[in-house]
Amino acid sequence: MTTLETTTQSRLHALHCAACHAPHDAFTLQRLSDCCAQPLLARYDLTALLTPAEAINPADNSMWRYRALLPLLDDANLVTLGEGWTPLLPLPRLAARHGLRSLLLKDEGQNPTGSFKARGLSMAVSKAKELGVTGCIIPTAGNAGVALAAYCARAGLRCVVVMPRHTPTAFKEECYWYGAEVHLVDGLINDCAARVRELNAAGELLDVSTLKEPYRLEGKKTMGYELAEQLNWTLPDVLLYPAGGGTGLIGIWKALREMQALGWLPRHAKLPRMIAVQAANCCPLVETRAGRQPNCHAYVGQPSIANGLAVPRPLGEPLMLDVLDESHSLALAITDEQMLAGMRELSHLEGLFVAPEGGALWSAALHLLHTGQIQPEEQILLLNTGSAQKYLDNVLGRANG
Repeated sequence: MTTLETTTQSRLHALHCAACHAPHDAFTLQRLSDCCAQPLLARYDLTALLTPAEAINPADNSMWRYRALLPLLDDANLVTLGEGWTPLLPLPRLAARHGLRSLLLKDEGQNPTGSFKARGLSMAVSKAKELGVTGCIIPTAGNAGVALAAYCARAGLRCVVVMPRHTPTAFKEECYWYGAEVHLVDGLINDCAARVRELNAAGELLDVSTLKEPYRLEGKKTMGYELAEQLNWTLPDVLLYPAGGGTGLIGIWKALREMQALGWLPRHAKLPRMIAVQAANCCPLVETRAGRQPNCHAYVGQPSIANGLAVPRPLGEPLMLDVLDESHSLALAITDEQMLAGMRELSHLEGLFVAPEGGALWSAALHLLHTGQIQPEEQILLLNTGSAQKYLDNVLGRANG
């Protein structure tokens, strides 16, 4: 097992179990916690406070500008394609049409490989390289597999991707171009996860499934740091996020809590209401939050045009529920037809061709405005996770009009 010593400015201190908080060594290769088989969360030494000016490299227009608060120990292991620091765009025409004071969209579709998955997989592959891993394997609905394939190619690591057979062709083809070994499975991402366990029974590859290693989350949390910095260390009132596996929702909240601990945000500042948006065809978090099931363990979902939302049994459900509880918020489900309507309005009025997940956010925001759960005077932020270009197989012939 590879052991490392800290050689750069990272303040990584330890890992702890998300369920029982038992500490785990942050300097050896880890997967799920030994105690509870639950996700491990990275903890940093925040006792000596840093100011943003001390901690952030303004010359680095990527997520790695927050280097001190990320887990990579040696820059020699950095595997990057320029991910992060995506634009935060005002949506004035949509806001005017619907009588809103402030409507913003953070466009993660401008990342390398076309989605927010670039953040998590850049971090996971960098740490895998640092810890002596020679190959990675992942079950994916599409975007995560593409990102892993790209970053493994960049790092010179073997890559195995397992995705549903119905995944749009663009995702499959891009994985092939990066040289990944691709396996197609009938079913959803949970069926792909079962195939991953079979393929990796000997444990030769690092399984970088959502939250099954500690570091994809750390890449995703940089969205939270960026939002605060781009808004001059203020926060929106409401943040809508498309929650499949939930890593981004959990990561953004983790970043907000870290910034409070650092003093970058007031400790008692009002944090955003984190609204989790799911697909009506696959909405385990909505069902659990509403009390219609004890948890997602037996949930059965169906495919959606938003491939990234078709996650029927997310490992991170308890952590997502914690975010909703702490932010006094909710989860809701949006139909495929509503997603298309949201995509159409964002395209027609703002020139943004967002993924179906992004269309779901705008439709969810309209619903919550109409029901009084969001107020027109609040600042509303949509976090679009990807570009619609790869979803054309799903939306062609359905979105015209």
